[in-house]
Amino acid sequence: MTAVYDSPVVLDRRDGPYGEVVLRRHGALLQIIANGCFLMDTSDGRSERLLVDAARGALDGRPAPGVLIGGLGVGFSLAHAAADPAWGRITVVEREPAVIGWHRDGPLAEVSADALADPRASIVEADLVTYVNETSDTFDALCLDIDNGPGWTVTEDNDSLYSPAGLAACARVLRPGGVLAVWSAEPSPEFEGSLRNAGFQQVRTEEVPVARGVPDAVHLGVRPG
Repeated sequence: MTAVYDSPVVLDRRDGPYGEVVLRRHGALLQIIANGCFLMDTSDGRSERLLVDAARGALDGRPAPGVLIGGLGVGFSLAHAAADPAWGRITVVEREPAVIGWHRDGPLAEVSADALADPRASIVEADLVTYVNETSDTFDALCLDIDNGPGWTVTEDNDSLYSPAGLAACARVLRPGGVLAVWSAEPSPEFEGSLRNAGFQQVRTEEVPVARGVPDAVHLGVRPG
């Protein structure tokens, strides 16, 4: 029988390179908290799976496309990509060593163990903003899930990723016709405009209804080419 807790139980608390990160268990759920801000939990995962599926659906049918996932989180996006044989190389960029450790040999392995055993999958410990500006690698899809949305970032440094320069860096790591997919806790018409201004085409937003409040959203744009 699964234990039920009246309040969350802290499983691990660490000071990371960008502040405090905490892994909690609340009943059957695992939760990640960064600097006191709730990021995500294992309650659903529909919008994280949509992030991956919408990106592949917007591609042009090219074989074995490579995907770069920004943010490991609780592992839903990675696990869903690895469960799809249509994807080729799957690269995840995660800046928090604690989060990577919780997946490799901690409680979050229950979500991601099979995916991490997949030879297509790898994790790069790096800040995504730095990575997209410095890497020489390119991908067919870039799935971003490092914040609660373009207007609600986990750290101030992440703001630059949604700026014109940041979106240009995202486009730079995409191959021609590649897809940028950005998860958000709410739809943002302003960000749709930013994508268009940055030169992305076929810009659209897919929504996932939630039990209460505004829906989660995935913003999509295609690099010309």
